[in-house]
Amino acid sequence: MARGVESIRRTALGVLGAVLLLIGVALLVLPGPGLLLVFAGVVLLARAVPALDRFVAPVRGRAMRAAEESVSSRWRIAGSVLVGLFLLGAGVVWGLVPEVPYSGWATGASLIVSGFVLFALLGCSRRRVLAARRDEVPQGPVR
Repeated sequence: MARGVESIRRTALGVLGAVLLLIGVALLVLPGPGLLLVFAGVVLLARAVPALDRFVAPVRGRAMRAAEESVSSRWRIAGSVLVGLFLLGAGVVWGLVPEVPYSGWATGASLIVSGFVLFALLGCSRRRVLAARRDEVPQGPVR
């Protein structure tokens, strides 16, 4: 019985990991946190198939570097905030204006959620960069 539960768990992790990986690959060229979803998908796939564990560290490194680069300057942060505000506004427009193609709250809500996810990732990335900079700053001599 335990063996059946374990195979169901591994299958579910594998399917969820593959879906996240595919969505992440699509978001590499579309607006969204593609590399972070690729990382999440690889982590789940590695839990389902231990042989894939060797891919986790390189993908994690690239995802974290990309997140840090996204907040490396005031211009990038300003651009990301503008994109987030655009997503929120577009979501409201798509939800309220019936003349817009594919209008409706399903499309609008997905755009609004994307905007909030962008802001959350931006905040986490900024906090991480500030913490890393704080740790790098050499302290004066200890007395």
